[in-house]
Amino acid sequence: MTRDRAQVRERTGRGDAVGRTAPVTRVRDALRWDARSVGRAARAAWRGPGRERDLLVQSLKAAAAALLAWLLARVWLDDPMALMAPWAALVLVQATVYSSLLQAARQFTAICVGALVASGAQAVTGDTTGALALSVPVLVLLSNWPRFGDQGIYAATTAVFTIATGTVSAVAVGHRLGQAALGAVIGVAVNALVLPPVHLRDVRENLAALAREAGDVLHAVAGDLRGGEWDAQTAADRLGDAARLQSRLEALRSARGWSKESLRLTSGVLRALYRAPTEALPPEHEDERFSRVTGHLTALARTLAVAADENRTPAAPDAAVLGCYAELLELLGDACHAEVGRLLGGGTRVDTLLDERTEAVMRELHERLQDGLREQAGRGAARTAVLGTLVLQAENLWADLDSGTRGR
Repeated sequence: MTRDRAQVRERTGRGDAVGRTAPVTRVRDALRWDARSVGRAARAAWRGPGRERDLLVQSLKAAAAALLAWLLARVWLDDPMALMAPWAALVLVQATVYSSLLQAARQFTAICVGALVASGAQAVTGDTTGALALSVPVLVLLSNWPRFGDQGIYAATTAVFTIATGTVSAVAVGHRLGQAALGAVIGVAVNALVLPPVHLRDVRENLAALAREAGDVLHAVAGDLRGGEWDAQTAADRLGDAARLQSRLEALRSARGWSKESLRLTSGVLRALYRAPTEALPPEHEDERFSRVTGHLTALARTLAVAADENRTPAAPDAAVLGCYAELLELLGDACHAEVGRLLGGGTRVDTLLDERTEAVMRELHERLQDGLREQAGRGAARTAVLGTLVLQAENLWADLDSGTRGR
């Protein structure tokens, strides 16, 4: 076996060189991809408002909060334990003002617990190593307490800093806690008063992206059906495309949660300072409507996948009927894309006549499909079941898309 492998390497002129260069190539490709990603993010932040610019603003705010805390604690107050202030300020510039306040309370509690336990351990053992061995395991275990959230680890790190620096007296602990409180106040204040983060744009962008991707899937399915290219592999691919809409739907729900949290504690004076466009947030029933659209589209793709499976009883309808159905899906995809323009355009349709034209054509196609359904019924139950299910899902799609239009 070894001789054969050596002969193969000799004949191909490759071998260990290929094995050595493959990891290098992967690392080079990964670095190139990261560089392109950074470039795209920088260009997006430069072009205008968006997620990338929001991240840039939050990062600069965190750095400014840390610098301000250091200046106040070390330069102006001349406190030798000023490290705690910028440390606390840096990590408390969170994604929302409410999150900053919640994390500040958790972090300060964890720091208090860590400092007090460390002081007690040092007093009991009288030795640095013994104090670390006594306090750190308990505090690391305590950091998993859900009440601390992700701030529990600060209890253990505070104990390590306290014991390692030898500052375990009552005065030193008081200084440390005071600096932590000062940093927390600065971090929360900077986050709340300097461009407080209000995540309204993410909801609109994710909702528009969901409508756009649903329209793309409908157009792709229509193109496959019209071109007669529908087979088991194509059906599996389109079913995968429809399933990926669930990821976008989850992103929309997450963005909705962030938007609700970002509006907490930012009303009144704070919201007036920022002038957050709360009226621009799409209503929650839009999320539910496109959730139903996603479900109908997934069921439609699954029905077509079952019909394309030769090992299953249901059979696909005739090509002529599928061509008519493709026209219907094309119009539904156009309706989804029109929703994108409405969502990004402030709530109004770009083409006000689109709904009337689409409804008229869809009624005609629906009648033709009903005729096809009656014809398929005379040729077997399997074809009738598939076509009936497809027509039902198309009707469900149009009902939800049309209900959004009539509701405006």
